[in-house]
Amino acid sequence: MAPYIDGELLNGTSVSSDAGRLCQIVTPVGNLGYGFIESQVIEELERLASVPTPTAIILDAGSTDSGPSRLALGITAAPRGHYVRDLGKLLKLVAKYKVPLMFSSAGGDGSDEHVDLMVEIIRELAELPENKHYRFNVVAVYATVAHERVSKRLTAGDIVGCGATVPELTQEDIDATPRIVAQMGPEPILQAMVASPDFNIMVVGRSYDPSPYIAFAAYHALKKTSTDLKSLSKETLGSFVHMGKIMECGAQCARPKSQAASAYIYDDNSFDIIPLDPQAACVPLSVAAHTLYEKPRPDILHGPGGYMDLTKTTYEQLKDGRTIRVRGATFEPYYSQGERYAVKLEGGRLRGYRTVFIGSFIDPILISQLDKVLARIKDYAGFQHKHITEKWDLNFHVYGRDENWTLGSGGRPYAGSKGIFIVAEAVAESQQVATSVCASARIGCIHAPYQGQKATSGNFGFGLGGKNELETGPCTEFSVYHLMSLAEGEEGARYAESHEAGIADTEDGKPLFHWTKVTIGKGEESQPKEAETATNGVNGAAKRDWKAPMFEIAPLPSNPRFLGDIAPVVRSKNSGPYEITVDILFTTPEIYELVKASGILTKEAVAKLYGMTVEELVWCGFFDQALAFKATFPRKRGGKLCASGGYLENDMHGSQQYMNLMELPLGEDLEAKVAKVSKAAA
Repeated sequence: MAPYIDGELLNGTSVSSDAGRLCQIVTPVGNLGYGFIESQVIEELERLASVPTPTAIILDAGSTDSGPSRLALGITAAPRGHYVRDLGKLLKLVAKYKVPLMFSSAGGDGSDEHVDLMVEIIRELAELPENKHYRFNVVAVYATVAHERVSKRLTAGDIVGCGATVPELTQEDIDATPRIVAQMGPEPILQAMVASPDFNIMVVGRSYDPSPYIAFAAYHALKKTSTDLKSLSKETLGSFVHMGKIMECGAQCARPKSQAASAYIYDDNSFDIIPLDPQAACVPLSVAAHTLYEKPRPDILHGPGGYMDLTKTTYEQLKDGRTIRVRGATFEPYYSQGERYAVKLEGGRLRGYRTVFIGSFIDPILISQLDKVLARIKDYAGFQHKHITEKWDLNFHVYGRDENWTLGSGGRPYAGSKGIFIVAEAVAESQQVATSVCASARIGCIHAPYQGQKATSGNFGFGLGGKNELETGPCTEFSVYHLMSLAEGEEGARYAESHEAGIADTEDGKPLFHWTKVTIGKGEESQPKEAETATNGVNGAAKRDWKAPMFEIAPLPSNPRFLGDIAPVVRSKNSGPYEITVDILFTTPEIYELVKASGILTKEAVAKLYGMTVEELVWCGFFDQALAFKATFPRKRGGKLCASGGYLENDMHGSQQYMNLMELPLGEDLEAKVAKVSKAAA
C-alpha cells in the first residue's frame, strides 16, 4: 500500500485519477478507547508525509448502540485507562507528524462532561515529563442542549419522534432526563476550524458520525476560509458524507474486517478507501455493502440538514487489488425542499435498580413444565413481597429451551441433551427491594415442587461467581430520541470564552452549539520520542503487534437447503435504539438474481418470520449495488414496542436477531437451481 504521487503509486502501479488530491484522512479504529494497532497508522503517516496535500487523524468515539446508560448515568463507553492509552499514542503521532487529531461523540455519549474529561486527559498526558515538548491548541465543541430550550420547542410543536416507532416526547420525559445532547452536523466543526486554523486537536461532543470527516474535507474544499457548505455542490457534499459514513467505522468495510483505514479525497467528487492492515483488502461489494450497516435502508440515508442519495454510486477496484474508488453519491439538503434543518436529540433516564441471579435446570421432568414452574416462582416472590408498596417486576431469560426436552425412550428414559440456563432479572424503585425479590425467586427455583418430582433435594444449579444474587445497579431507559427543528443559523456554533459562558447563552435563535479553545503543554525545546511500533507485553510477554485472523469465504455447498448456506453474510444490528435491521449479502450476481426471482424474500415472509404485520416493517427490499437484501423492523420485547437497553434487555446491539432468516428454507426449486450453479463452479 502506498500513497499517490502525481497519479502513480510509489511502487509504480498506475491508479491515476484525472482529479487532484484534496486531502487524506487516517482512521486508526472505529471507536476511540477500543485500542488500535499503532504500527499500521505510523506506516501510513510515514508514507503520507511526502504527499503535499493535508492529512488528518479522525475517529469516532461513541454512539447509542450500547444503550441509554451513558446518557442517563454519565458513564463512558470505555474505561478511563483506555482513553489514556489511546490518546497517549495519538498525541505522539500529532506531535511527530504535525497532523491534526479530531474525534467526535467524546466519551461515548458526547456529553459536555465527557468532552471536558477528554481535554483533562490530554492535559495530564501533556504534563508528563517525557512529553514536555508537547504544545497543543485544543478546541472543544459542546453538544448539550438546555432543557428549557427543548421544552420551548416541544410547546411550539417543533419536536417529533425519530421514526414511527419512537413515542411522543413529553415534558415529564424532559424533566426526568439528566442530560440531553444534540447530534451536530458538520457546520459547528467547520466553523470552529475556520475560526481556529492553528488547532492541533479538536474534541467534539455528540455528532452525526460522519460530521468531522465532512468538515475536514469541506474545510479544504472551501480553501480554509469559508463556512458556507451551501456553496458546495450536492455531488461534492454527497462524496464527503459518503466517505465519512464509511470511514467512521474504520476498515469494517474490508475483507476481513479490520481496524484502520485511509480515505484519499479528490476534487472530482471521488474518493478512495483502503485498509491499513496488509492482510485486508477492500472490494466493490464489501464497500457497497457498508451502506447497509446499521441503517434502516441502504439507498437513502438521512442526517442533519438533508439526506444522502446512493442510488447512482459506483465502486471501482483499483489495480492494487486493495483500494476502492467511490463516486456518485449526492447530498440533498432539506432547505431545497422547503424543510427546516433538524437535529436529533438524545437522552436517557433512570427507571430503577436491578438485581439478577443465574443458574441451571437439568431435570427433564421439570423442564417439560418449565413455564408453569417459573410462573409459580414469580407468584411466590410476589406473595413474599405483598407488603412492599414500591413498584417492582420480575422475569426470566431462558436459554437452551429449543433443545429436545421431551422425555426420552429406551435405555435412558430421562435423558436430556443439555441444561436449561436461567437468568432471573428483577427491577424495583430501590436496590434493596430488587435484591429481595431476586432472593425469593432464587429460593423458589431451588425448592419449588412440580408434578412428577423425583429430585426432592433441590432443582437448581447455582453459585457461579460465588454470588447468590448480583446487584447490577441502576436500570436506565431511553427517554429522548427525537428530531428538533431549528431556525436558520441555529445548526451552527459560536465561540465562548469558557464552557460556563457557552451553556449560559442558550437563547432561541442563537447557534445551538459552542466551542472553546485552550493551549495545553509548555512546548519546551526537545525532540519528541519516537512513537513505539509495538504494544507492551502482558505478564512478561514479548512486544508484538496483534494480527487479525484470516478466514476464507466458504464455497457454495453441493446441496444447499437454507438461506445461510448460500449467503456468506447474514447479520443483524440495531438501527438506532428503536429498530433492528437484517442484511443478507450474496457473492455472485447469479446467486443473487436466483434468490431475487425465487420469491422467498418478501415483505410477507419477513413479517411472518418476525411475528409482525407487513405494515410494521420500516423497510424491506433488495439492493442491487451490494447484491444484498435488507429488512428493518421495530424492536419489540414481549410483543410491545421498546428501545434498546433497559429492563429485560438481552441483545443490546441487536446482533443476535438474524437466525430466523439464516434458517429460511430455500425450497426445492431454488435448491436445485443453486446446486446447479454450485456444480458448475466446482
